[in-house]
Amino acid sequence: MNDGEHPSRFETLAVSHGEEPTPGEPQVGDVVSPIHLASTFALPGLDTEMSLEDIDPDEGEFVYSRLSNPTRHALEKRLAALEGGKHAFAFSSGTAAIASVVLSVVRPGDHIVAFDDLYAGTRRMFETLFASRLDVDVSFVDASQTENVADAVTDDTSMVWMETPTNPRMKMCDIAAIAEVADDAGAVFGVDNTFMSPYFQNPLDLGADVVAHSTTKYLNGHSDSVGGAVVMNDDELADELTFIQQIGLGDMLSPFDSYLLMRGIKTLPLRMRQHEANATVIAEYLEEHDLVETVFYPGLESHPQHDLASEQMHGYGGVLSFELAGELEDAKAFLEALEEFTLAVSLGGVESLIELPAGMTHEPVPKEEREALGITDTLVRVSVGIEHIDDLIDDLDRGFDVLAERLAVTA
Repeated sequence: MNDGEHPSRFETLAVSHGEEPTPGEPQVGDVVSPIHLASTFALPGLDTEMSLEDIDPDEGEFVYSRLSNPTRHALEKRLAALEGGKHAFAFSSGTAAIASVVLSVVRPGDHIVAFDDLYAGTRRMFETLFASRLDVDVSFVDASQTENVADAVTDDTSMVWMETPTNPRMKMCDIAAIAEVADDAGAVFGVDNTFMSPYFQNPLDLGADVVAHSTTKYLNGHSDSVGGAVVMNDDELADELTFIQQIGLGDMLSPFDSYLLMRGIKTLPLRMRQHEANATVIAEYLEEHDLVETVFYPGLESHPQHDLASEQMHGYGGVLSFELAGELEDAKAFLEALEEFTLAVSLGGVESLIELPAGMTHEPVPKEEREALGITDTLVRVSVGIEHIDDLIDDLDRGFDVLAERLAVTA
């Protein structure tokens, strides 16, 4: 990405942007931004004419870490640059980031249109918090067809919320087309870009108003920090979100987690390229396997939205899912036979993780709703890591050997 305001290319921005020496600080030559653990900062004097809105972190001015912290501020500058936005906010989790955006936009009586295949935690938040407790109407639609989004929009629609690709079926929506629908409705359009990271997809460039990330995943990349972020260009929305984050909820990323996230981002381009390379090999291997019913990976030509993926993304990512032959207990045996793939929720770390959505991430979703979304009892989701590809394939062979023995006995 090269957007004029940030003339450096993506790899350069990922390594150093935001870590320039801060005006007013001692110039000690830190190559990386130090961890500022201070909760409060000394003022040079008492200016009774100055309000909190006049404090400028870009000029080295800080008052209280809930409002702004030098380490978090450096991180937010980098996040904004990577997504091609003006404003970025770092939160304590991805869920907190999304909830804060919605609270910044939606009021009781408003309407939200959302993808029906959202991350289960986001969908549950929309249903149990905003719909059930805050009097917000939410319509879940199959947004892989843009007309479904357009048909769901009403005069009360204030927000359209999408993920692309979705979790775990890797369904996609046309960001640019839905941006036009949201714009015509006067609704704020948000996109959860966690699965692709800003390296492979930039929703703001395609017309989205807000981009969200669970920074726990690819941005951090090392499974050792929980966080979230949102990026935007709109000044008015940024002001509202500043109030929600700093004053209303007081939710922000800690200095230490901000440091970890900046450290992780430095290798984001290298990691994403390796994630994709490994995922492509595994997806092709699975597609040819007799004990696999279907593979869901945008990089495969068999994916029903492969052309859209190639058009709006710069790569296909490191997450895929596939349906095994057999039943729930067969899938369980397959997963438990693996040694290189770790059975765990989450994704985006350097290590390969594998899970069964029906029994793990999407277990809270009622079975009939899961099945309507195509989340069967044998659907397996994989976050492909950066290990040697031959070790990963050997491990899958081990699991399939166990599965084949079970299915032979029951045949």
